[in-house]
Amino acid sequence: MRHRKASLKLNRTSSHRDAMFRNMATSLFKYKRIRTTSAKARELSRWADHLITLAKKGDLHSRRQVLSIIREKNVVHKLFEEANDQYGERPGGHTRIIKIGRRAGDAAPLSLIELIGKTTEAEKTTKKKKAPQATKKEETIKTEEKKSMKEKEPSAKTEKTVEPKKKKAAKKKVAAKKPVTEKKEKKTAPEEKKKEKKEKTAGKKKAVKAKKKAAPKKAKEKKEK
Repeated sequence: MRHRKASLKLNRTSSHRDAMFRNMATSLFKYKRIRTTSAKARELSRWADHLITLAKKGDLHSRRQVLSIIREKNVVHKLFEEANDQYGERPGGHTRIIKIGRRAGDAAPLSLIELIGKTTEAEKTTKKKKAPQATKKEETIKTEEKKSMKEKEPSAKTEKTVEPKKKKAAKKKVAAKKPVTEKKEKKTAPEEKKKEKKEKTAGKKKAVKAKKKAAPKKAKEKKEK
């Protein structure tokens, strides 16, 4: 019979279980929220509520009781200073458990346990209010930037399209002019060569005729001598 045994065993010994929940309680009050399995989160909420009720009392005995559970003195002193301001209005239920999903590997159900106080609620409300304003401003800025970019893009495209046409036209003109000069040069070169050959052949023929005419005169002179 498990009468008056409300706590979970979690497949651990009593010493291991107490040490684990002490560490988890210190980290919860230090960081305001932690992630753990759903079973541990439910058990940790009982520990957190008990510690907050002791902190609300604020006497020396309750402080020593909390110091026997929480491992860090700074966390205990901060808890006792802020207990009445943060948790004074609430009679209980100082924690919130949010289911996250399942853990990779063993598929254990995970939960996020966090403290509920004035600061946490105020932070959430301010974040909710500020977020839409920031998004609206960002959207307006983005839309204006997109419009300006769209206006600039067509002019840039037209400039890009015009420039290649001019370059292509200039290239065509140059290409059309070059072959004409080359053809003229090609035409003039063989004509000059032909003229040179004709002149050479004419000079040779004249030299041969002159030799033929001079040959009988030389023979007559030899005979006379």
